[in-house]
Amino acid sequence: MADYRAIKGLHIQNVSSDPSNLVLGDVWYNSTLGKVRVGKTQAGAWASGDNINTTRSENGGCGTQTATLTFGGKVPAPSTTGITESYNGSSWTETGDLNTARGESGDNIGTQTAALAVGGGPTGGAYAVVESFNGTSWTEIADISTGRWAMGGSGTTTAAIVFGGGAPPGHLVVAEQWNGTSWTEVGDLSRPAGRNWFGSAGDTSAAALAFGGAPGNQAHTETWDNSSWSEGDNLNTGRRFLSGAGSSTAAIGMSGYVTDAMVNNTEIYDGSSWTEVANVSTSRGLAGSAGTTSAAMLIAGHTTGAVNTVEDWTGESVTAATVTSS
Repeated sequence: MADYRAIKGLHIQNVSSDPSNLVLGDVWYNSTLGKVRVGKTQAGAWASGDNINTTRSENGGCGTQTATLTFGGKVPAPSTTGITESYNGSSWTETGDLNTARGESGDNIGTQTAALAVGGGPTGGAYAVVESFNGTSWTEIADISTGRWAMGGSGTTTAAIVFGGGAPPGHLVVAEQWNGTSWTEVGDLSRPAGRNWFGSAGDTSAAALAFGGAPGNQAHTETWDNSSWSEGDNLNTGRRFLSGAGSSTAAIGMSGYVTDAMVNNTEIYDGSSWTEVANVSTSRGLAGSAGTTSAAMLIAGHTTGAVNTVEDWTGESVTAATVTSS
């Protein structure tokens, strides 16, 4: 049988401690442990995070897992709030309230210190109002052309896109781009029935992802390339009221509802297909979200009622393991 040296053409590295930047398949000898070690894949997992201060659902969210913003929501429905909270990696602190209390505004636009709250509304209503956050307070800026709630979003405070959503009497297909000064209608979603209550992901106005949602329990995915929307790979579990985070080529879809039943499914998108990974600990819908496929956050939402609990996702990683023989 060929040995490692014959296959790889080199000796196993002899080190006193495990390497800090592991790569899958790395092999080394740890002289302190007296063992051969290897870099192996560790599956992603959910863990309890730090609770927000104000219980709510239908709240917006953006930022990273350790620098997060959540704003607005229902406390509980149908009462809306403008309360905004900022997370520093260990605790949540209330900051300046939205000028217009609302739920169901778009997620994923901006960062903890530079965010947009777009549309939303009270139950049955559809706001066009947009506000910009500077890390301390919110300021009203130019309205979107079509008022809506439960839409998708992607981008920054100076270059963003919002798409889909709901407005009486139905679901929308229309998308609008923001250039830092005004909103312009761009290509409609490709599915003629439109959608709301779906997951979205993206970090620019030129590339975005929409997946799942209503009407029904959609599994369809659409991608935006700064010109038009096109059909992508379906979710494994069609659902609505789910949350999303990440980019257009590396997204995470979390929890949600299938008809009236909450589900805890989590799926990762790699730019071409969705893969089921570890389930959320507590099934929920209508939750805020933030982060990436390697470090995401699911913020508050609805279980049997509005909650203030948070869950943190740590994605697949490479860890050190001892090689054993049998």
